[in-house]
This record gives sequence, structure tokens and C-alpha cells, in this order.
Amino acid sequence: MALRGTGGGITRFMKRMVLFSIPVLILSLFSASIALAQVQTRVRVIQASNEGSSIDPSLRDVHDQLGSLFSFTSYRLLKDETLSLSLNRSVEIPVHKGRAIELSLTGQRRDTAEIRVKIKGEGADMLNTQVRLSPGRTVLIGGPKHGQGVAIIALSARF
Repeated sequence: MALRGTGGGITRFMKRMVLFSIPVLILSLFSASIALAQVQTRVRVIQASNEGSSIDPSLRDVHDQLGSLFSFTSYRLLKDETLSLSLNRSVEIPVHKGRAIELSLTGQRRDTAEIRVKIKGEGADMLNTQVRLSPGRTVLIGGPKHGQGVAIIALSARF
């Protein structure tokens, strides 16, 4: 007879455990998805100048964009890296002696990623801007002088 009386207590206990477990499970899944949110970001550093008229073959996908935004005759790829950016964590890419690009994912929605871009050099930020990237699109940022021309940063993302 003692077993019959505890059955109701066990059932109530199980219901409480299930009711308690559901919010904990939802919170843990939500936290994990935020922690794992990453954006694959391709960073290309391009030297643009008026010396010659060659275009690096690896820049064919952005050739039209380069021509419509900048008035240079030569474009040469200096660096091409793909990074995995996590929310509010900076990644620094050395570009040239004393210069680096720092990228950090500051926000992400279903169709856009917001990325802070800093060009660091000469003991200070030479450029500090924020861009919104859509998947499959490339954003070009005109940078500082580099050699006989300027550096241009091409950013694209997949998420």
C-alpha cells in the first residue's frame, strides 16, 4: 500500500522536472547558437595605382566595381585571407610593415553582418569604419597610400 501512495508524488515530481527542464534547454540552445554565430569573411587587400594598366586575374569578380568607384589603371592583389569572425572578438591581419587590419563582428541578422574595420599603422588608427555585408556581396573600402598608389580593402562574407 505504501507504493500506491508514492505514485502520485513521483508523477508530480516528474511533471515539475519536465516543466523546469524545458526553459533550461531552450536557454542553453539559445546561448549555444549565439556563441557559435560566426561569419566567414574574405579580406582582400588590393594595391591600386596608375602605373601600368594590368589587373590581377584574381580580381576579375570585382573589376567592374573597382573601375566604377576608383580611377586607377592598375590593380594588384597583395593579400587574400578568409577569416571566421565571432561576435565582439577582434581579428588582426598584418598587411605591411607597421600596418594591420583589425576586423570584428559587431552584429548579425539573417541577411546582414555588421563588421568594424580598422586600419592600424604609425601608432594610430588610420581608418575606423563599420560596414554591413550581405551574403554574396563585396564591399570595397578605399584605404591609405600604399607605394605609388593606395590600398583598397575588399570584404565579402558567407553566413
